[in-house]
Amino acid sequence: MSAALKADTTLRGSSELAREAAVSIAEAGAVGDHLGMEMVEERVATHYFACTALAYRGWRWAVTVARVPRSKSVTVSEANLVPGEGAVLSPEWVPYAERLAPGDVGPGDVTPYLPDDPLLVAGFEATGDEDVDQVALWELGLGRPRVLSAEGREVAAQRWYEGESGPTARVAVKAPAPCSTCGYFVPMAGALRAVFGVCSNGWSPSDGRVVSLDHGCGAHSEVDLDVPAPERISPPVVDDFELDPA
Repeated sequence: MSAALKADTTLRGSSELAREAAVSIAEAGAVGDHLGMEMVEERVATHYFACTALAYRGWRWAVTVARVPRSKSVTVSEANLVPGEGAVLSPEWVPYAERLAPGDVGPGDVTPYLPDDPLLVAGFEATGDEDVDQVALWELGLGRPRVLSAEGREVAAQRWYEGESGPTARVAVKAPAPCSTCGYFVPMAGALRAVFGVCSNGWSPSDGRVVSLDHGCGAHSEVDLDVPAPERISPPVVDDFELDPA
């Protein structure tokens, strides 16, 4: 009860009227004990009743009642179900653009347009990085309105390097040599060229994917199998002068 509002005796005595309102909208036997009354405004209060429905543990029936000045007649304003302590609630709603995770986009799906994406900048906007600016100027001729920002490039590079395209992937740890010395390694253009390229080896599990210079796999162009020397078996020697004790 609010300290600024004086308790209304008439509204306090209307608990049975409030119960009838809750019973009228609830399933049979779902309205439990009266839990108390709370003053909302002057001559407006809410009665609370326990909800005994198994599907709504911790919830309460809330019935708001009111009366006009100098009147003893109480009317019901609204009745609904509200969560109480320990009530099971649905997860907080997260906008679609924030729910998406890498790999969620499938055929026919479209991601929402982000006008203020921090990972992109206008293609004609100087970033201060000479390599990036040169790439952006060249890409203007392709009609792309935005290109990677310095932050966007860093985020992508970090994700690639720490994932299956970097040196810590299982296939790279067991590789006999790095991608930087492989003939199938195609360097990338622009600022990412110093760290990444694309694999063009059809035998490699990384074919068509971005790989770091220190990535690697067993399909390296300059590595050969360690072929063991052929096993030599001496033919049996037959001694015609030795008797066979059969």
